[in-house]
Amino acid sequence: MSYTGRLPLGVAILAILIGIFGLFILVVGIVVLLFGIGVGLAGGSTVFGVGGAIGGLIILIVGAVILAVAVGLWDQELWALALAIIVLLFYGVVEFVSASWLALLIVVGLLLYLVAVSSHFD
Repeated sequence: MSYTGRLPLGVAILAILIGIFGLFILVVGIVVLLFGIGVGLAGGSTVFGVGGAIGGLIILIVGAVILAVAVGLWDQELWALALAIIVLLFYGVVEFVSASWLALLIVVGLLLYLVAVSSHFD
């Protein structure tokens, strides 16, 4: 029996939190991009001008991808679930290597939860 269409509360909370984080990263990317362009146009250092603009563009793209994942989780898209699981697996390895056991426990809990509700995704 498939439960597609009913958004689990935990997925809704994750989507909202990821969306807020993505929006924050998007704003930071815009600010860094504008700072880099401003420094470049003012004839400042090319490290902060060109480098800042390129860094801001990269941060902006990352923020847009994070927002897309949040929307995908909210809409119960399978690609968003797969991407969230891949990112959590990466963070799990990082937490294990750094011996951050509480963070690893949280990541494992999130992974188990996402696998448990995977039947809700298309």
